[in-house]
Amino acid sequence: MSNREVRGGIPAEVRADASGVRVSGYAAVFNQAADIGGMFREIIAPGAFTAAIARDDVVFLINHDGLPLARTRSGTLTLTEDAKGLRMETTLDAADPDVMSIVPKMQRGDLDKMSFAFSATKQSWDETTDPPTRTITEVELYDVSIVTSPAYDGTSIAMRSLEEARGKKEHPAHKRIAERKARTEQVARGIR
Repeated sequence: MSNREVRGGIPAEVRADASGVRVSGYAAVFNQAADIGGMFREIIAPGAFTAAIARDDVVFLINHDGLPLARTRSGTLTLTEDAKGLRMETTLDAADPDVMSIVPKMQRGDLDKMSFAFSATKQSWDETTDPPTRTITEVELYDVSIVTSPAYDGTSIAMRSLEEARGKKEHPAHKRIAERKARTEQVARGIR
């Protein structure tokens, strides 16, 4: 899964009732430009998840890790696309020890953002913008997660995505990254 990317940052809704712990929210929102590590902007087009919802066995995780708390194959996780984006819903088993350990954190807001892990299978690039704009039109979907920190990945993963999409080993943005890093290191050492 070298092309696996993670995005997110959308608030989740958590409710406990007699049937269990209900978690719902949008793991992704359509047509909103997101800055990806300063290397490019990214837009997810409506319909980008249609094939994945029909095809992929997607799991619901905490911070994109660990045992699944729900999954589409078992029918415990429901994914739908609407005009806003990719919506997820699940009712977790309140008696499950893994769920019991995270519910207080979810209710306090310590775990409160939605995220998703994917590989772009169809995309286009607009090089006329600065930075370039990537529009994702289809994905392979691995998981939806509730997370502590939304993961619009940093520079190295953003650069890898940019290079892989363009089929290049090197990109002029590497120079910008190196210059920023050098400035940061100089400031840290007190050199101006």
